[in-house]
Amino acid sequence: MKIELLSALAFGACILAAPAAQAQETVVVEETTVGVGELVECKDHYYSSWRDNWFIQLGAGVQVPFVEKELPAELGDAKRRVSAVYNIGVGHWFSPYLGVRLSGMYGKMRWDFMLKDKAQMATLNADLMWDMTTSCCGVNPDRVFSFIPFVGVGGTYVWDYKGLEGNDLRTHLNGHRKSQWLLPVSVGFQLRFRLCEYVDFFAEARAQFYGDNFNNFTQGDPIEANITAIGGLSFNIGGRDFKKYNPCDYVGYINNLNNQVNDLRGELAATAAALAVANAQLPCPEVKATEATTVETPILTTVRFKINSSEISDEEMVNVYNIAEYLKANPDAKVTIAGYADADTGTSEYNQALSQRRADAVKKVLVDTYGIAADRLDTQAYGSATQPYGTNNWNRIVIFGSK
Repeated sequence: MKIELLSALAFGACILAAPAAQAQETVVVEETTVGVGELVECKDHYYSSWRDNWFIQLGAGVQVPFVEKELPAELGDAKRRVSAVYNIGVGHWFSPYLGVRLSGMYGKMRWDFMLKDKAQMATLNADLMWDMTTSCCGVNPDRVFSFIPFVGVGGTYVWDYKGLEGNDLRTHLNGHRKSQWLLPVSVGFQLRFRLCEYVDFFAEARAQFYGDNFNNFTQGDPIEANITAIGGLSFNIGGRDFKKYNPCDYVGYINNLNNQVNDLRGELAATAAALAVANAQLPCPEVKATEATTVETPILTTVRFKINSSEISDEEMVNVYNIAEYLKANPDAKVTIAGYADADTGTSEYNQALSQRRADAVKKVLVDTYGIAADRLDTQAYGSATQPYGTNNWNRIVIFGSK
């Protein structure tokens, strides 16, 4: 850059003497802009990493088997009996709308068929859960009530059948078994009530559907079922919080980069045109430089931050580098580093401290990484009391200024 400037000064006289009609190429720089339109959907999107939004649930309730409802008159219909069931589960919400869960249940099922029959059973279900309330009413991490339907598949182990063991009629119709594995499908819904950030109360109902041999007796209806109703507590590991992003947050940033690129294109085109004119006048007398020339480089004005963060991203580190180069080329220059926070999030006190951390983070990189003297840098924190931009989420920013 210095060589080009000295060359321009050396041939200044020739340039002034050149005919005004000297032909020059006109350079047109087309500006590009990223707009908010059909290609950008300006709404918040939520997601969760695999480490966040896990939960463990513990509960207890009742179950009722629905078996052999219509039997021959000589056998008599089976009567339903209520028995206790216990539940433990673990799950993960991938987003505020969808989650998965492994839910285990154990209990003794009871029914009447000529004698009081019973058996022990244990079931493990894999459920897909849908938060219907959030889907219909929007994301709200502090919502008190949610309605959550779910569907699932699983495996059931039934053993210790008692009641009609040794009955000849049963042996003849079914072939008696001591135990068996079954593969049920299930549907249900959960009512979730928020108690605090980490604990919810839940109540849910589930219907599990089996083949006709659920109770080790095949007669009557081809489909049998087990209905459960459970209540308990759900413990949210680390709370329930989802990361949010909006594609439009980056539109202004991209447009700002495009404007910087176009400014540099314009400067480069003007310099190339001036150099071409100077070269056309060669040979010219050599002019000896008598004083060192300082390059004045415009300050690139901003460093943007993500929400609730004072960490400088790789993209924004380019602007910090440019400031460092400017300060190295202008050893007498001093700059102010003014930090801001957007008014839409956080309290005034928190935003004041956050804006100070952002300004300090930029100063630390300039001093530790690029060797700029600390007394040439003055940090200021404005918090969210001052908003440089009309769009609040653009105000997560540090702005450089001449001191």
